[in-house]
Amino acid sequence: MSTHNGSVPGSAEPSSQEHTRRTLLVIGGAEDKRRRTLVLKRFVELAGGREARIVVIPTASSMAEEAFDVYQSVFGRLRSREVSLVNPQTRLETSEPSLAEAIDNATGVFVTGGNQLKLGQLIVGTPLHEAITRAYHRGAVISGTSAGASVLSQFMISMGEEGVAPRQRVSQLSAGLGLLPGVILDQHFGQRTRYARLLSLVAASPSLLGVGIDEDTAAEIVDERSMTVVGSGAVYVVDARAAVSDAHEARHAAPLMVSGAVVHSLPYGAHFDLGAAQLLDFQEMHPEVAVVTSPTDAHDTANAAAALRR
Repeated sequence: MSTHNGSVPGSAEPSSQEHTRRTLLVIGGAEDKRRRTLVLKRFVELAGGREARIVVIPTASSMAEEAFDVYQSVFGRLRSREVSLVNPQTRLETSEPSLAEAIDNATGVFVTGGNQLKLGQLIVGTPLHEAITRAYHRGAVISGTSAGASVLSQFMISMGEEGVAPRQRVSQLSAGLGLLPGVILDQHFGQRTRYARLLSLVAASPSLLGVGIDEDTAAEIVDERSMTVVGSGAVYVVDARAAVSDAHEARHAAPLMVSGAVVHSLPYGAHFDLGAAQLLDFQEMHPEVAVVTSPTDAHDTANAAAALRR
């Protein structure tokens, strides 16, 4: 089902004097969908539990119908009140009033994995983008996994070389939904060795924090500042604001010099201040979560769909 309303969203506060809690649940991909479903359970709780009205946007996926079926099954099993689909196939289609209407009625919006550049091309800067921003500012929880996580920030990584050694000009940023300003989000972080590309990007743009999220792990971010880690992996924060780098003069693909960057490794139970870039609290947690890693989101979706059919 395609479902909407209409402006290019900004990050303006709601006009009401009363503060509304704004919540993002940013998931690193390949979250457990069959066992304890710790991360997805948290999303449903934030969306209202048994009263949750969830909209799934699988537009990034090459297997959009299968991806929706998987999440509809999981959220249904977690007793959500309603799970509906918004899946525009063209940029023009995002102007359909039924799409904004579905988002306006949701208590939670979930963007699946796939190709984040596709999300940028089809959704960013459209009436559907405006509806998502509006939902976020009225208090609906906005969540994304894998590609759906990357697009939540102001600037998203649309492509980039993986590995340990950062290199100059081998990664690229594109405009995201802008719900989390001042941060670059990356996913499948430890599993796909994405430390190099995140470090190279924050070295070139040191005013931005880099946040890398492992699979089956989520960063729960309130009011663009307070971050709590949930799940079986870790969240990494890369702060290059006081670092020295030759990013402005290094040759294409040359090893990048970065000295003085600060890296925070934050497991389940860590509470972190993104504004001050410092740890606030840590309560050690030991989730018994079985992590199923996969080379692609399509593979992960296919495996989950096959398991649900069984």
